[in-house]
Amino acid sequence: MVQREVRDFVRAHERRRRQLPRAIVVGLLAGITAVAFTRVLAEADDLRTTFIAWAHTLGPWGFAFPVSLAALGAGAAVGLVRRMAPEASGSGIPQLEAVLHHLRPMRGARVLAVKFIGGVLGIGGGLALGREGPTIQMGGALGQLTSQWFRCTPRERQTLIAAGAGAGLAAAFNAPLAGLVFVLEEVQRDFSPTVFTTTLIAAVTADVVTRLLIGQLPVFHVRTESIPPLQVLPVALLVGAAAGLFGVAFNRALVGALDLFQRLGNGLSWASGAVAGAVVGGAGWFVPIALGGGHGLVEQTLAGALALPALAGSFVLRFALTMLSYGSGAPGGIFAPLLVLGSQLGLGVGLLAQHVVPSAVEHPALFAVVGMAAYFTAIVRAPLTGIVLMVEMTGNYSLVLPLLGACLTAYGMADALGDRPVYEALLERDLLRGEPMSNLESALLLELTLAAGAPFEGQRIREIGLPPGCVIVTVSRKTGEHVPTGDFRLEAGDRLTAVVAADAPAAAALLRSGVNGDRR
Repeated sequence: MVQREVRDFVRAHERRRRQLPRAIVVGLLAGITAVAFTRVLAEADDLRTTFIAWAHTLGPWGFAFPVSLAALGAGAAVGLVRRMAPEASGSGIPQLEAVLHHLRPMRGARVLAVKFIGGVLGIGGGLALGREGPTIQMGGALGQLTSQWFRCTPRERQTLIAAGAGAGLAAAFNAPLAGLVFVLEEVQRDFSPTVFTTTLIAAVTADVVTRLLIGQLPVFHVRTESIPPLQVLPVALLVGAAAGLFGVAFNRALVGALDLFQRLGNGLSWASGAVAGAVVGGAGWFVPIALGGGHGLVEQTLAGALALPALAGSFVLRFALTMLSYGSGAPGGIFAPLLVLGSQLGLGVGLLAQHVVPSAVEHPALFAVVGMAAYFTAIVRAPLTGIVLMVEMTGNYSLVLPLLGACLTAYGMADALGDRPVYEALLERDLLRGEPMSNLESALLLELTLAAGAPFEGQRIREIGLPPGCVIVTVSRKTGEHVPTGDFRLEAGDRLTAVVAADAPAAAALLRSGVNGDRR
């Protein structure tokens, strides 16, 4: 046993050493791609704003121009995705998780090209989607491409894909720690030293590239007291409760929008995008700032420039536009939309609290930051990522306690209402409605820990129904390492090592569901 532990330690160190230069390459590529995507979208936003302003000089007839622009952009984006790379639709994060859990293959080069071009067409045309989800999926695609340039094992390839995802998030927000935490908490859910080190190096490298090319200032600027008084904590808990409630509404509306568009969009591939774009463009004629990623809306909210009636109207409009845009299947993420909605929700609660207890709430805009983290937590169910993301995005460390209280409350509220995390719900929907998985590139080695209450707990090996091409090689538990026979009974906490043949990809999904059960 001691010799095996020493051997595993040495091998783990060698794996980390081999991944170091690869992680740097992934980080460089992810950073450059994210910067290019950001700049192109910024130019598209400026052009769209100028175009809408020009259209207003034409009188009522000008209304047709923003409608046509958005319809063409969104229609082209959706058509491109459905014809070339259906896995590039939406944010791409559920599809990336399917790849990392060996449930789907990845076509790195195709996803990268379609996501970039489709994102520029859709978001640049005005769809209320964010660039952060696309940069995460593009980062994962770059990780997969990098693994092809080096001699990588299947496990090292998966690690590079996860590291690319973290680098994409780090580059999008100037937030390397958030990129690392997001991979560990949500995307990969693997705290092994190799995954940790590779992702951290890639995320830091991508962040350095972004800061060199764009600048080192935080994404958002917030004026706060050095240390907020404890009196703000009850208000933060109210923000968390509201975020939990509206977060459940967001998740269910998002899945409902996808189902609705799927029922209506069985004809021309671009039609659903064109319809969504036309409606969004029509809204942009009246409220141009409501289109695109919504960065300007967040800045307004953090500055406290919106009164309660304007906040309520903006929240409802942005919520509806997000559902319409994402439901169409266009490439674009929900990070930016949920940050917009979360900031408005937090400011709204802060303003209401200020009317009731003025002495406890001197700066209602502080709760806009709290609202962003809490809303992210309620929707994604990744509280640590939400907290770290807000700290890095605002450069403000004094709000950690209110952020903790709000995020934990939002998490508890969403869980109590029986809602599932958004990416888990979207992943299940994709797997149930998608095409069966094709063969793996090579045999797959899986190491899984059997969770308490999972379907395999208490079952004998011969009772769990493994398909041909899948063999559990060893089972490690506190009493030692076992080579199981058909009568070997599994227990919670067992560490299973299994081999899945290249022509039996469905066995990977079966194993994961059997040992994990309810992942949340």
